[in-house]
Parts: sequence; structure tokens; C-alpha cells
Amino acid sequence: MTQNRTATIARKTKETDISVTVNLDGTGKSDIDTGIGFFDHMLDSLSRHSLIDLTVRCNGDLHIDFHHSVEDTGIVIGEAIAKALGDFGGIARFGHAYIPMDETLTRASVDLCKRPYLIWKVDFRRDKLGEMDTELFKEFFHALAGNGGMCLHIENLYGENNHHIAESCFKATARALRTAITVDPRLGGKPASTKGSL
Repeated sequence: MTQNRTATIARKTKETDISVTVNLDGTGKSDIDTGIGFFDHMLDSLSRHSLIDLTVRCNGDLHIDFHHSVEDTGIVIGEAIAKALGDFGGIARFGHAYIPMDETLTRASVDLCKRPYLIWKVDFRRDKLGEMDTELFKEFFHALAGNGGMCLHIENLYGENNHHIAESCFKATARALRTAITVDPRLGGKPASTKGSL
């Protein structure tokens, strides 16, 4: 169960060509290139603080806008994490984290239960960070949760700086995932569920 918790997923459409490799038992090494600078910075943070090694290559229709690249990257990362988890057995399943960044505080909670859901309580005061539309952060996490089998709640409790708000969302999600994917040997490879399966 604990061996080779890695996966590679490739997905090609008329809008994007994406490949993602994850190692759930990594050290937080990342190699990210989506063509969107701020998004690369956020994905690097996701990798580093979850300790999931993450390689992402995305060639998308950036001449139109960033929507397809951001959403589709979320889809493929989610698929890769789900594949690496296998039957989701033997893991802690739940995780949560509070992340402060100066004046900002964000909370994330995750249940790796194969029943995807996203609660997003985050507001931005700017339309863009760098060249990235702030409305796309919700699209990324919706795709990540939906394809990763995650029930994911992200709430910015307070904050003023939009960079801090966005980055704390990624860091809080990363730390919550870091806990949830941890193998608990007491489970003997079985799901952490009273039903016996997820």
C-alpha cells in the first residue's frame, strides 16, 4: 500500500496539452511550467508545503485567456493524486490547516473520501494578480477537488493583501493534504471509514 505512491497523467484537448507527475511520499520538489508565472508560484507552494513532489507541463491557449490552462491543470493534478492514492486505503483521510501570512489568515479542511465537493469562501479586491485573473483560483480548486476525490473547504477568514490571500489558500490546502495523505499503519491498509469502504 505504501509502495510507489506515484502517478503520471497526460491529458490533451484542443485547448491544452498537460502532463503531471506526483510522488505522494516526496520531499516537496517541484518542476512547474504552465506559462503563467503567478500560477507556477502557487503550484510550487502547493508542492513544497504538502511534501508532494510535483512536475507539471502545460501548453495551453494562453493567447485566448488563462482559464483553460488553470482549470485543466487542476483536473490533471487531481487525477494524478487520486491515481497515486489507489483505493485511498490506509491513509489518515482527513486534514486541516490554518495558515497566517502577515495580516491574512486562511483555513483549509480536506476529506479524501471520493465524494468531491468544494466550499470556497474567498474574496479578492483585485481582478488580477500578475497577469492571472483572481476568479481562476476557485476554478483551479474546484477542478482539483472534483478530480482528486476531495471534499475541500477553503475559507479566507480575514486579510487585505490579495497575494497573501491567494498564497495562503494554496499553503493551507497543501498542509491539509499533507496530513490527509499520511499513511497510518494502524489502519492496516484499510479505509478510515465505518462503512468499510469509501
